[in-house]
Amino acid sequence: MTVSVQAFFATCPKGLEYLLVDELTALGAQDVHEALAGVHFSGEMATAYRACLWSRLASRILMPLAEFDAADGDALYSGARAVDWSAHLAVAGTLAVDAALNQSKLTHSRYVEQRVKDAVVDALRDADGLRPSVDTERPDIRLNVYLRRDKAVLSLDLSGEALHRRGWRIAQGAAPMKENLACAVLLRAGWPEVHAQGGALIDPMCGSGTLLIEAARMAADVAPGLDREYFGLFGWKQFDAVLWQGLMDEARERAARGRAALQPVFFGRDADRVAITLARDNAMVAGVSACIDWQVADIRDLQVPKGVTTGLVVSNPPYDERLAADTRLYRELGASLRARFTGWRVALITVEDAMGFSTGLRLEKRYTLYNGAIQCQLMRFLPVPEKAAEARVLALSPGAEMVANRLRKNLRKLKNWRSREQVSCFRAYDADLPEYSAAIDVYDVIDGERPEDRGLWLHVQEYQAPKTIPEEETRRRLGELVQAAMQVFELPRDRVALKTRAPQSRQQRYQKQDSRGHWVWVDEDGLRLKLNLFDYLDTGLFLDHRPIRRALRQQAKGARVLNLFAYTGVASVQMAAGGARQTTTVDLSATYLEWAAGNLAANGFSGQSHRLIQADTLRYLAAETQRFELIFCDPPTFSNSAKADDFDVQRHHGELIRACMRRLTPDGLLVFSNNFRRFKLDADIDEDFEVREWPTQASIPVDFERDPKIHRVFDIRHRA
Repeated sequence: MTVSVQAFFATCPKGLEYLLVDELTALGAQDVHEALAGVHFSGEMATAYRACLWSRLASRILMPLAEFDAADGDALYSGARAVDWSAHLAVAGTLAVDAALNQSKLTHSRYVEQRVKDAVVDALRDADGLRPSVDTERPDIRLNVYLRRDKAVLSLDLSGEALHRRGWRIAQGAAPMKENLACAVLLRAGWPEVHAQGGALIDPMCGSGTLLIEAARMAADVAPGLDREYFGLFGWKQFDAVLWQGLMDEARERAARGRAALQPVFFGRDADRVAITLARDNAMVAGVSACIDWQVADIRDLQVPKGVTTGLVVSNPPYDERLAADTRLYRELGASLRARFTGWRVALITVEDAMGFSTGLRLEKRYTLYNGAIQCQLMRFLPVPEKAAEARVLALSPGAEMVANRLRKNLRKLKNWRSREQVSCFRAYDADLPEYSAAIDVYDVIDGERPEDRGLWLHVQEYQAPKTIPEEETRRRLGELVQAAMQVFELPRDRVALKTRAPQSRQQRYQKQDSRGHWVWVDEDGLRLKLNLFDYLDTGLFLDHRPIRRALRQQAKGARVLNLFAYTGVASVQMAAGGARQTTTVDLSATYLEWAAGNLAANGFSGQSHRLIQADTLRYLAAETQRFELIFCDPPTFSNSAKADDFDVQRHHGELIRACMRRLTPDGLLVFSNNFRRFKLDADIDEDFEVREWPTQASIPVDFERDPKIHRVFDIRHRA
């Protein structure tokens, strides 16, 4: 008998993709590979059924039915109608449609949902004379349409409703955590290993009990979907009830064995009596109430339970605006843990790094997760040390303590802005204390050559000290600054890249500082960007240009764009993501041009529509015949490369701008940027073209406010 293998896609919150890959592989899935906020896999229908029943991490399990061009509403309708809907939905059945749009010409999800619904209804009505009805709550089939640019993927949602809805939650607190996120936290925190070694689990701020209940069900081998009354596959015409019943029987047997063997090693504490009552009720429905001890308790009174020697403390402390501005909660929790929980593992969720650091514990690992739309961090700490070891870890010199305090202050100030703007790489310190003259940039690595590369890295650039300051004093101050940064961010020394920043020519900037060849990836606005923190003076990403890149992305739709002095091509990637129909990336360095090609390819941009040209910019402009609707030009202050003519931005910018304008369409835009602090635009340029300088608040991001002259930006157009 031939067994049919089908492609599937499991959606999940961002940050859970790699965990979901491992889980689906363990469930028997094939061809498993991650995507943004999801995982592709293939297998028999039994594999998809098992994923619906057993996945603790997935949000939905989708089965693609069709892929087609959908440049407009009519094409979308035609593609959806072409599916044989009689094979999937009874005429008297019900349906619902969900839509997700990504850089599509169709910009309204409700319109997309309506056109797909109309296509299904019309196809069935024309075939049988009857039409199905709409049920947005629990339809017989739920469809998911995903539009990326002009392509549509139309899928059957086998889960029907989000899989984090396990069926046990009858009440929740003010800020509930989704159940699949709770499972990800437990896996990242090492709960399966702790449980296998006989350890206990304590949540000192348990709220409605999500972490403890999911941990207990995980330990008892209870299928997360066992208590659900509804799945989207139930109303599908091809639903195999016999197959499903077999999986359910197996799950019930495993749950019965697991619950019988489960030990009472789960402890929930909260200062809110109402929250404890809610947690008890939820645990009762979830079938794990017998193994969880619930008590009303303040974190200052947190104790190791009797009969327990070691385990894991994990919690999702509240993070409303009031608590986010006050580290007291975390300091008190840290004091209790350090006083009484020697040897225990600790993992906390927080939206602000400074909160976790306030515990005084040493960070082992940090993961970026999303609780709904809220970006948060899971901070996993090293086992709580004995007091003598703790004292050695926390000791800082008075100077280092000043730097540490300033860093914490800066992190608090940047917290709301970072969350609102979804910024994961930023400047945390910029010579705020004159005697500690350096910049500290933070990079949140999402991927690297090794799994352990993920998490925070620091890039410290010491500003070259005046010759009047003794070298010994300079070294001492730099050492104190690095020590402070390591403690505030709880990072080992090998996660700190240290460089000295002195005036550089463009040629010197291209020269290697090191030869580690250590490459990592970060995220900017949903794009993957490749960085090297050690080998070059710069990392591959100019953080101060963040607002410029975002503006270019907004301007790029449908345009032919040109990126000059392109460096690693990040602006080209942003413009391509903004819908540019063609990108041309020009740089003199073969190294950086190859880097730019990698950045473009990593985000799906390659081929003839994305040209990369190694050339001197002025010579290229003289030879180019094509015109562009959008040009970005960010020249160096000085350049004395052997491959090109010497360049001085103050002396030569007029010639450069005029060359750019000759390649600009009549209604096009040149965005001209440079970082020469004494730059003065030629009066002739101002007279011959329409020039608007960006105001400081538009061009300088919040994390660079201390240095408003770091660059200047001009919009230049042809006069009408």
